[in-house]
Amino acid sequence: MKHLDEYRDPHLAGKLIDKIKALSHRPVRLMEVCGTHTVSIFRSGIRSLLPPSITLLSGPGCPVCVTATEEIDKFIKLGQQKDTIVATFGDLVRVPGSSSSLQKERADGADIRVVYSTFDALDIARRNPSRTVVFLAVGFETTAPTIAAAVKETKKEGIGNFYIIPAHKIIPPAMEALLAGGELAIDGFICPGHVSVIIGADAYRPVADKYHIPCVVAGFEPVDILQTIYMLLSQIEEGKAIVEIQYRRAVNFTGNEKALALLSEVFETCDAPWRGLGTIPDSGLRLRDNYRALDIETKFDLTVPRTQDHPGCSCGDILRGVKTPLDCVLYRKVCTPSNPYGPCMVSTEGTCAAYYKYHD
Repeated sequence: MKHLDEYRDPHLAGKLIDKIKALSHRPVRLMEVCGTHTVSIFRSGIRSLLPPSITLLSGPGCPVCVTATEEIDKFIKLGQQKDTIVATFGDLVRVPGSSSSLQKERADGADIRVVYSTFDALDIARRNPSRTVVFLAVGFETTAPTIAAAVKETKKEGIGNFYIIPAHKIIPPAMEALLAGGELAIDGFICPGHVSVIIGADAYRPVADKYHIPCVVAGFEPVDILQTIYMLLSQIEEGKAIVEIQYRRAVNFTGNEKALALLSEVFETCDAPWRGLGTIPDSGLRLRDNYRALDIETKFDLTVPRTQDHPGCSCGDILRGVKTPLDCVLYRKVCTPSNPYGPCMVSTEGTCAAYYKYHD
């Protein structure tokens, strides 16, 4: 298949659905790790086309959603610093912290700007040399290389007023944490395509080997996802637990060597807090000593009081796959896209936002 229409071809999709139904003999639970997959599955109506024996669970694959409340509170405290410009991707602005949000702080006068790349934030620093400019480095392995490149460029140019606050998350440790937690009986992972472009499919081998869980890296079109489900079912029926790639037009087993080298030069792994999953060892990225001076926490004390989510908000449980938005007492009643109580309703990749938009 070379053209986009083929990945959305109803005839091909129908043939795959028939093959899935023929192969599905017992209940299985498959988790799509990536928020983009969640949205694509809803948008294309895949859930309604599958046999009832197959359950699709949404996992922790939305970078804004998994950002812990304590990190949001740090971002808010950062925005309150004098002569500071906070640059961030758009979805993060509306995520509630313990008692405020970046959006509310901006309404109260904080200089918080939405950018589309780290280099946009770097340009703001060049044009405002008398002010401190901080980029909120949220995201997975997909965005981390561009941030590493901006950090290198900052040092190369000798820009003295640009910083980041590292809050990146690494996906494979979170998948292991989900399995180790014992709350879920997952039979297979639909692995994220964008992340896998960077880290390669081999990154999931520890998950498949240690927990005997089939893993297939998927593309984002309907035929991609249906083919991935068929590949997972085939493994399950054959008693296999290996790593396969459906998204071969973009992903290989070893990843992007240049991007991985850049990440390794600028960042090192560290323990990181995840919303709903707690602190996961070696699941985050921090700047190496050679670049540590560009971490804003070397300049400001961003220690925050003990944080708390909104009472009744189920985002943490939804990110672990133990609840769906339909189980949340706030969903659709008071929590809506225009009045979100948690990040899963804010983010365009959030499970609650997808349910709200596409679920009957």
